[in-house]
Amino acid sequence: MDDVTHVPDLVAESQSGIVLIDAVTKAEPSAMIAELAAAAGYQYRPLSRPELPAIRLRNAKDLLRYARYSVTLDDRIRVLAALDECGTMTLAECLSGFRTTQPLPAFASMVLQRFIAIDLDDALIGPESTVRRFRG
Repeated sequence: MDDVTHVPDLVAESQSGIVLIDAVTKAEPSAMIAELAAAAGYQYRPLSRPELPAIRLRNAKDLLRYARYSVTLDDRIRVLAALDECGTMTLAECLSGFRTTQPLPAFASMVLQRFIAIDLDDALIGPESTVRRFRG
């Protein structure tokens, strides 16, 4: 089994640990994948196409390309202060708060770092998407 390689479609972190998620087309996924995931200390969850939250996955994929991007302190404070004052803003309005870092990567980074929140399920991320402070 040492020469077996499998790349899951999505890796997520939950309160109970790391979850490997695969979109499956077959009714029953390979039991070996589930066993290898468990042996490595991960949970494995196969999802059939009707179960997949397609819009959320697309939005997550769009955001994840900026996972290693850093937001400057002044931009972060400026955007968070504006959200504190307004409550919510559109993405287009929010982007104007970024002055020293590239706006879209900085926005995505702040979503991923849970400074700000955006609904990932209703529609693809766009200029009219509602942005609010993350309150977790």
